[in-house]
Amino acid sequence: MDAAKWHQRLTTGHWYRHLPADLQNSLLAAARLRLLTAGQSLFKRGDPPCGVYAVLEGAVRVSAVNAQGKEAVLSLVETPYWFGEICLFDGLPRTHDALAVGPCTLLQVPQASMLKLLDNQPAYWRDMALLMSHKLRLSLINIEQMSLMPALSRLAHRLLMIAEGYGEIEHARRLLQLPQEDLAAMLSLSRQTTNALLRTLQQQGIVGLSYGAIEILDLPRLRFAAGIDAAPLPQPLEQTPHIE
Repeated sequence: MDAAKWHQRLTTGHWYRHLPADLQNSLLAAARLRLLTAGQSLFKRGDPPCGVYAVLEGAVRVSAVNAQGKEAVLSLVETPYWFGEICLFDGLPRTHDALAVGPCTLLQVPQASMLKLLDNQPAYWRDMALLMSHKLRLSLINIEQMSLMPALSRLAHRLLMIAEGYGEIEHARRLLQLPQEDLAAMLSLSRQTTNALLRTLQQQGIVGLSYGAIEILDLPRLRFAAGIDAAPLPQPLEQTPHIE
């Protein structure tokens, strides 16, 4: 594994970039590469804990399906997003499905290796808690929006979250490889309603639409449509230096 190459890519992410250097090195030393083909499952709901992952190339779709076969898409994550940390804290089975949208390269730190690292350096539990707490913060924002915000604002905000890597990257992606069906499932909207809302944003010159993709044409106006008015997404707390 080319650790230096992947380290450089991971440092584009807010969480990893602010980790202590020793923890960065320990994660890379314990990690292994996972290569997935398009549509291949990484793990499924109910699977035992298998560690934490970082997306290096491609994208991973995180979703859940109920007993009636209705699917809820939680997120579409790309480089340099880390996920899977919940099972470190409770040791319980996976809560959702994760599969590769296209060809995908991931970094996996296995569960046993991760727990051994944290046992040896208990101070690093705080860094893992910061990773999880940032996602909890975004989840609470999404719950609030589902109850209080109109559908167009919710859609604009979700596009913004994906474009900005859920607060992980500084420069928003302009092209989102995001089928409208997945966006609809994220927002609990019908495919027809989602298409109509996207057409509204397209008519306003905020987004461009093509098959399986959405292009962000005007980021400030997308922020305004999301009800943020140019405010950035919440960022994880800065990690404080570790005292030896």
